[in-house]
Amino acid sequence: MTHRILVVDDEEDVRRLASLILREAGFTVFEAANGVQALEQLAKQQVELVVLDLVMPEKEGAETVQALRKLRSELPVLAISGVVGADFYLHAAKMLGASATLRKPFTREQLIGAIEPLLGIKNG
Repeated sequence: MTHRILVVDDEEDVRRLASLILREAGFTVFEAANGVQALEQLAKQQVELVVLDLVMPEKEGAETVQALRKLRSELPVLAISGVVGADFYLHAAKMLGASATLRKPFTREQLIGAIEPLLGIKNG
């Protein structure tokens, strides 16, 4: 069975690109445009990892990380951000329970490289 990942980003181009990279790598991917949609998807889909943008409308990333932790504390969360001050947001996400962080823009290799250890996939 293929790993199931939820990609959450309000920037449609980033969300679609990340989803494409992950699908091409063999993952099953679900998408959400904000934290509210992410929590709705999580209620419907059994996912093994969430890739989560931190700066979004509706329910922003840090708030969503906390909600995810309450719902499924074991669920790995890869927090991503590319805004000015991204290091602050990424550090805060880590403190709130994100499993790992990644700065945007990222390469295919960086995204896959950040996800594989969170899913227990050995490189190569």
